[in-house]
Amino acid sequence: MSLAFLHAHDSAESHSDAVWDLSWTVNDTVISISADGGIKQWNSSSGQTQPPSSGLPPRHTLGLTSLSMSPDGRYALYNSIEGLTNMWDLSSGEVVGKFESYARSRQSDSESEPAWSVSLNPNGSTYASSGGSGKVTIHSAQPGSTFGERLSTIPSGRTKFGMYCTHSPDGKRLALSSESGQIFIFDLESSSLVNTFTSHAMSVRSLSWSPDCSLLLSASEDKRLVLHDVRVSSSGNMSAGGAVATFSGHSSWVLSVDFSPDGRLGLSGSADKTVKVWDIGARAAVSTIPDTGGGEVWAVSWRPKPAAHGAGAGSFVSGSEDGKVRWWRGAGAS
Repeated sequence: MSLAFLHAHDSAESHSDAVWDLSWTVNDTVISISADGGIKQWNSSSGQTQPPSSGLPPRHTLGLTSLSMSPDGRYALYNSIEGLTNMWDLSSGEVVGKFESYARSRQSDSESEPAWSVSLNPNGSTYASSGGSGKVTIHSAQPGSTFGERLSTIPSGRTKFGMYCTHSPDGKRLALSSESGQIFIFDLESSSLVNTFTSHAMSVRSLSWSPDCSLLLSASEDKRLVLHDVRVSSSGNMSAGGAVATFSGHSSWVLSVDFSPDGRLGLSGSADKTVKVWDIGARAAVSTIPDTGGGEVWAVSWRPKPAAHGAGAGSFVSGSEDGKVRWWRGAGAS
């Protein structure tokens, strides 16, 4: 079986540099961040920018590397290349939290490190960050003066750069990937490392949880995606035992990955300038979409609302090297 996806439209304007991350929200808007230091909100029907009444946050002087949305679509947590973490309230248009993760409060503050990737806990009370040490730090996500306050640190046992971190949909676990290919699963209730997978030979750029929190899909510079069953415990030891499927077909680095809202499909964007859609059950690619003119595909995101029965495979957005956000809609199976 194959699935067809049609190009619906592009963003009405472009970022001036690559789109490094994006997310389709439950409010049917899309939030994108860019190497140009800007964050924007888009109307999904028209591709026009849709800022709150007070406008968009000011452009940062350096690129933005990481984006995480609250489940209700109200807050966007984003991080800059040098480690400035902001939380934007889309209802008011105000930046309600700002934390300089690179700033040490005292000379001996060994817990400080610049954040590279950030993830907002679905419960909204905390967020996680990762960086050069290979550990994860849990911070307060409460708007105001306590935003960014360090609550705890969980070591991975390795000192490899933490490339990407993301909470499970239920907020109970956190996945972290490294520059050398390891994937770590942390239990947040016990603040402990419970799984370590060595499924990749190179840096893991992106991770996505299945809606039921049982599976994790990883995207790597080794050109592969790997599906992991996180219920297989390695008790913190290095293991490839959680890998249940490998998806091959991209001809260059896989830069982004996302699960469909019903858990049946996977989505990947690659430096080979294509987007692929994968049937998780069949373990096969069911669609390959060239991002014509866009260049490397840095970010992909499914529309959170599943497609109605018989209405195709849903919709998704992609963000590319040319600074554009592109909308795609499913046209059915063939």
